[in-house]
Amino acid sequence: MSPLINPNNAHNFSGGPGALPQSVLEQVQQAILCEPDTGLSILGISHRSDWFAGVLAEVQQNIRQLLGIDTNYQVLMLQGGATQQFSQIPMSFLNGQATPPDYLCTGYWSRKVLGEAERSARLRVVWSGASSDYRRLPEDAELAFAPDAPYLHYVSNETVEGLQFHRLIGHPDVPRFCDMSSDFLSRPIDATQFSFIYAHAQKNLGPAGVTLVLLREELLERMPDQGLPGWLDYRQQVRAQSNYNTPPVFAIYVVLLVTRWLLHEIGGLAAMHAINQRKAARLYDLLDASDGFYQGRAAPPDRSLMNVVFTLPTPELTADFLAAAQRAGFYGLNGHRAIGGIRASLYNGLGLPAVEALIDFMQSYQQQATTRRWG
Repeated sequence: MSPLINPNNAHNFSGGPGALPQSVLEQVQQAILCEPDTGLSILGISHRSDWFAGVLAEVQQNIRQLLGIDTNYQVLMLQGGATQQFSQIPMSFLNGQATPPDYLCTGYWSRKVLGEAERSARLRVVWSGASSDYRRLPEDAELAFAPDAPYLHYVSNETVEGLQFHRLIGHPDVPRFCDMSSDFLSRPIDATQFSFIYAHAQKNLGPAGVTLVLLREELLERMPDQGLPGWLDYRQQVRAQSNYNTPPVFAIYVVLLVTRWLLHEIGGLAAMHAINQRKAARLYDLLDASDGFYQGRAAPPDRSLMNVVFTLPTPELTADFLAAAQRAGFYGLNGHRAIGGIRASLYNGLGLPAVEALIDFMQSYQQQATTRRWG
């Protein structure tokens, strides 16, 4: 076993920051001491260096290659997290618009989006999952999109409730804006069907500190001529190539390593998706075969491949399961503080062997718990 391998990382089911691939961690460890191309620690390399300009350019190229898009899309690496985008989007693209944008409210993060966006704009909520306690996503027949809306905004994967859109939604004539923070680069998408995609890094892309924004060039023409601070102006960030002010060099470097891993070790997004499908299917099959001992939260058609959310028959048993799982070396299985329960996050960096190990533990735990109750 390599001295760099930490077995705890292999069983990290945290909802975020998520697990990173082992090969990426090994390169990061080396780069903290001595980045191979520069001979310097990655933590001390200037953001104005030619080397870092090359990092930014390669990340952009790798993202375009993975998604199959060309240079009519700008690729930005910004700060402020996805949360900054919640308010920056309406500030930037509703200048002079009489018709409100369409928003979907499908879970915890959608509600966060709405709370911030409503501070600066009038919105129209097309559909809300509140009546179902956010246990499902809308069917097509429930969605009536406005053909003249400035844009449609939705969250592709709700990490808290374990819900994920497995289809494209929206009116064909309305620009789609999507928060893909928790499933970006986990599967192939037709990025040309979206005008604006954003994703913070700490799920599938890298560590916290950088948010990737992908936007159509034509959107920049819709922005107000003045009134936006420079660091909130996408046009300024495009001109500066994501180097308007001191960017998170380390976090962006890790994103570079992850995109190389996806391209050269995994073999692209179709291969990554196949792995993610196998991981999720194995775990959902266990839930469904447990005779109600493990109770999935999300409606089966809308189950997330990234976040498997479930409970046990009683709160006491759920708490006991979490304690036993931690003793067995499984990290990050606590459900989100908003709803509790259990959440196993299966991001790109978490391997199939970790899911198999968790399944073995869950089967053993169910057998022991059943024996204690009925034996």
